[in-house]
Amino acid sequence: QVQLVESGGGLVQAGGSLRLSCVASGRTRSINGMGWYRQAPGKQRELVASIANDGRTNYAESVQGRVTISRDRALNTVALQMNSLMPEDTAVYHCYARTRVVVSVEGAAVERDYWGQGTQVTVSS
Repeated sequence: QVQLVESGGGLVQAGGSLRLSCVASGRTRSINGMGWYRQAPGKQRELVASIANDGRTNYAESVQGRVTISRDRALNTVALQMNSLMPEDTAVYHCYARTRVVVSVEGAAVERDYWGQGTQVTVSS
């Protein structure tokens, strides 16, 4: 099991910045990657950014150039620096961690996603 706790959400004016943080605890050695999703009212959940164990990052097109994801594997944290925020960035942001556990000598593995409770980000126009 992995537990995730987010912090850093809040209310900000358009054009402002926020930094979200997430700390993982529990079976953190099995984490294969971490990231952030967001969900706005009436909309589908959207991947914002992810970062793999090897440092490779992936960003949603809607946040490219405005958002940076970073991770400290020693501290089991992942952060999301968001700049030039827009009202359409308003959503609940959830941290996630994907674990990967090898279950056989042939290398078969089981992956599982864990989610935090979420932190509200509200951008006013």
